[in-house]
Amino acid sequence: MSSGAPGAAGYLRPEVLSRLGGLEIRARQVVEGFVSGMHRSPYRGYSVEFAEHREYVAGDDTRHLDWRVWGRVDRLYIKQYEEETNLRTQLLVDCSKSMRYPERREPGRMSKFEYAATLAASLAFLLTHQQDAVGLLLFDDAVRAEMPALSSQAHLRALVAQLERALLERASGSDVLTRDLHSKLRRRSVVVLISDLLMDTDALLRTLDRMRHERHEVIVMHVLDEDEREFRFQQHTRFEGLESASHLTVDPQSLRRAYLEELAKFLTRIRGECLNRQVDFVELTTTQPLDVALRRYLAMREHLRKR
Repeated sequence: MSSGAPGAAGYLRPEVLSRLGGLEIRARQVVEGFVSGMHRSPYRGYSVEFAEHREYVAGDDTRHLDWRVWGRVDRLYIKQYEEETNLRTQLLVDCSKSMRYPERREPGRMSKFEYAATLAASLAFLLTHQQDAVGLLLFDDAVRAEMPALSSQAHLRALVAQLERALLERASGSDVLTRDLHSKLRRRSVVVLISDLLMDTDALLRTLDRMRHERHEVIVMHVLDEDEREFRFQQHTRFEGLESASHLTVDPQSLRRAYLEELAKFLTRIRGECLNRQVDFVELTTTQPLDVALRRYLAMREHLRKR
């Protein structure tokens, strides 16, 4: 991480968290958790709320026979139930070299990774506060750190400390999520990908397809710096690749229109592909007050859930 980055306490920013209290994150789909809570489990058990009947087969527990149904139809049926579980969320945070931008910045301006880490810590705080489980996976061209989904204050502190230790030394890998994620997400979860998405788009879409096929609920939070969104450079500028040795000195005003057109095409494609897969796509700029952007998005999710 570049010098001057905030430590673990810096990512849990009080001015952000104080304005997020009481707003719960709830899955729009059923998710699997590990203790009793407020969210539906995709698996049926025999403990909480009636779901449906199925015909009795030899070996079923006779304690769950519905004798009233037997009295009406003279056939044996078992009562099945749904359990209530915690929400299980996995945060996938991009720690590749491109997330270091801008490396040279004025006081108060966050790099993309600092913004992403603050966002991840805020979500982890909210989830832990409502006794839901949250895990973390840091990746570039490989998985660099992994924490299971747990719910405790000690786990929250360890998760934030892990974010603070990220090195941002390697380029992003086009297939790391497709290659490695399947073995990491063994239970259905809400998966939050926080990245600048400067990776192979087709590989990213294959990852989304696989996660949706495995019935995870997926949220993509796209973090860009204002320079990347607006391209407001005025003077001749030397552009250096953070993930390669390439560099180019040009008049940025002559490139601005073409750059913005390409960015618009990229965003239109990603937005549409996410919509087609029922994946939430959230666009964030590092100059946006994070609490405002996060509250707006979570309020939208709550509105959709109630509908």
